[in-house]
Formats: sequence, structure tokens, C-alpha cells
Amino acid sequence: MCSERQIPFSPPDISEEEIQQVIRVLKSGWITTGPKTKRFEQKIAEFCRTKKAVCLSSATACLEMTLRILGIGPGDEVITSAYTYTASASVIAHVGAIPVLVDVAKGSYEMDYTQLEHAITERTKAVIPVDLAGIMCDYDRIYDAVYQKKELFHPQNDLQKAFGRVVIIADAAHSFGAARHGMLSGQAADFTCFSFHAVKNLTTAEGGAVTWRGMSGIDYEELYRKYMLLSLHGQDRDAFSKREADAWEYDIISLAYKCNMTDVAAAIGLGQLDRYEEMMSRRKKVIGIYNEGLKDLKVQVLNHFGPAHRSNGHLYLTRLTDKSREYCDIFMRKLAQKGISSNVHYKPLPMHTAYKNMGFRIENYPNAYEMFENEVTLPLNSKMTEDDAYYVAETIKRILKD
Repeated sequence: MCSERQIPFSPPDISEEEIQQVIRVLKSGWITTGPKTKRFEQKIAEFCRTKKAVCLSSATACLEMTLRILGIGPGDEVITSAYTYTASASVIAHVGAIPVLVDVAKGSYEMDYTQLEHAITERTKAVIPVDLAGIMCDYDRIYDAVYQKKELFHPQNDLQKAFGRVVIIADAAHSFGAARHGMLSGQAADFTCFSFHAVKNLTTAEGGAVTWRGMSGIDYEELYRKYMLLSLHGQDRDAFSKREADAWEYDIISLAYKCNMTDVAAAIGLGQLDRYEEMMSRRKKVIGIYNEGLKDLKVQVLNHFGPAHRSNGHLYLTRLTDKSREYCDIFMRKLAQKGISSNVHYKPLPMHTAYKNMGFRIENYPNAYEMFENEVTLPLNSKMTEDDAYYVAETIKRILKD
């Protein structure tokens, strides 16, 4: 029997502010990439304390275009985590490079940084760490790993030469607004790729953004121009800059792609940014209620807040200690009967058909399997009330005591 009470997993938190922003764009006569997108890019850069940001159609596009800007392709290797969603690895294959999967550390959702260092070879051009659940990776450890293997790096173009080592591209789909060791997500990695998908803490319905660190020999404006070219078919002028009657002329610089953000999407994002701290505060309250309500149960939870890090509270991952995947699936069905939606983050990549076909085997990633085997993600979103959070915690207590 289904409960009359329904707590969805991660509904978009859209207020009248976002609705009015979109209405203004629709009435403006300009709905694709234009002034709102440029404004949103500026606000993202300010929020992340970086000089520039570029907004694209998804985090996947951000990751792939970054690999392409770096000139990574056939014959190159790119390392990422075995415990992630497919986008972290599929983009590597999209550019013709070889995905190299690294296991997570035992008892952790973060990649094993020692294994990462061992995985770096003369063919490695980048590493894509994954900020899972709103908690940033330890980028100090990741930089240590790539600098330890710096002598193996053979640059193939001027941009790679400017780095002089394996490039760090953060899959920060989950971590916009998070911080670690005094650095905001967006500041720590060489490139940081955010998602603004409908289920994320800040949404544009679909969309993403890239920020990058300043380094000697790297021109911010030139990088921005390259992203623009890649995202608009290699066209050297976008439609907004061609809107004057006598300004139609353009050139196609390269045979590129189509993954720009629209002003409609950016308008939603601007409204979300205005409310972001308030939405983060609500998530933090839910996390606190869950932490207190589950502390005496055999349930392991993520530490979202500590002296060296601050999560953005994107996902509330739990592990039902000493339970099997079969038990957890039954547990999730019981939650659903009580009107509580839940999820699993993640089924490791080597367990999926596409990655099996590439030769990956889950037996080689025992820590990833161990984390997956009893993982259940509870609903956590800024539309939840405190009463909703108490209801979830109490329901879990009753189910686990049955």
C-alpha cells in the first residue's frame, strides 16, 4: 500500500523569482545565447572567485570541450574514478582517448590517490576526479600525484606545454558551492566542470559551466574564445553579435559542436543564484536532522561538514552496514511504500555493459563494489521541510527494527 505522504527525491526548487526572470527573457525577443548567458557567466565567476567562467548546455559538454581544448585524443589516456556516473568516463571515449579507471580508497567514495599516482603513465594527459555528493576531493593529494609523475608528461601542444604535467579536470557536477582547505569548488582544479541539471542544487533545467585557474602562459580570454568556438560550430561570431542589420558576416574556424547555453536557461540560473545561500541553509538543516536521527542505527553516513571542508549538501549517501544489495533494494521498496523516494549513487562503471565491453571487470575494483553493495541515498532537497526530514528518519528506524 502506498502512503498518502510523498517525499520526492530531488525536485527542482523553482520560485516566483525564476519564473519572472524567464518571462522577462521570453518577452525580450532574445531567448538563445545572449546578454543573460553572459551575465550568468559573470556571476558564476564571481561566486567561484575566478576570473572567467563559460556556460554550456551540460556538464558533459563542459568536460568534453575541455578535453578537446587541451588537444587530448587518440593514443592519450585519461584517468577517472570507477565509482561515478558514466559522463565522467564517456567523454574520454568521445574524444578518442583511453579511459583508465581507478578504484576508490577502502571505505571511501573518493578515488584512491595512491592508485592514481601508480596509474599515471607517459600516455596520461589528464585526470578527472569526481566530487561526489557535494564533497570536494582532496586536490592537494591529486596535485601531489601528478607532480610526482611530472617527468613522464610529454606535451603535444602549447597549452599542454604551459601546464607541463597531467592536467586536473574536476567533475564537479555535484559540488557547486562546496569548499575544502580554504578553496571553493571552481578554484581548486585546473578546470572545474559544474552541472546545473534539474536535480542539482542550482539548476538551469539543463546546463553546466567551466571555470579555470590562472597559470603562467595561459590566456584567460583565449581559452574563453576557444570554448565559444567549440560550442557554436566553430563560428567566430555568435548570433547576438550578428544582430545588427549590417553585421551578418562570419567565418567557420573549425568543424566544431553545438552545446551553448540559452538565455532562457541562464535566466533560471540567475534566479537560483539569488536564492542559493537560502537553499543551502535548508539542505544543511535536513542533514542535521538525518545525522541526529540515524546516529544510533547501523547506518554509516557521509561527513558533510568538518574543520577542513564544507559540503553543499547535494546528496545524502548512507550505507546500511552489514547488509547486502538485495536487502538494500527491499529496504528502498519499503521506503517507497511510505512515500519516500530514494536512489543509489552509484553502480560502479565496471558493472555496466558498455564498460564490460571495454574490458573492465568489477573484480578489479573491490572497494568500489563494497561501497555500492549497501549504499542507499535518501531524499535531500531544499523543498523538504524539517517535518519531512524527521518523518524519513523515523521511518528508517521502524524499517530497520522490523
